[in-house]
Amino acid sequence: MGRIIKALFLLAILGFIALTGFAYLADLSPSQSEVKVPVTLNAD
Repeated sequence: MGRIIKALFLLAILGFIALTGFAYLADLSPSQSEVKVPVTLNAD
């Protein structure tokens, strides 16, 4: 039972390190583009 807990703890630590590395190194910026949409104002 102790081996399973140690393995889960190690996996959690490795997952946290991987997530932190991905957050710092990955390019997560959204792509930007200009959008022009015609708008009708005061349409009665």
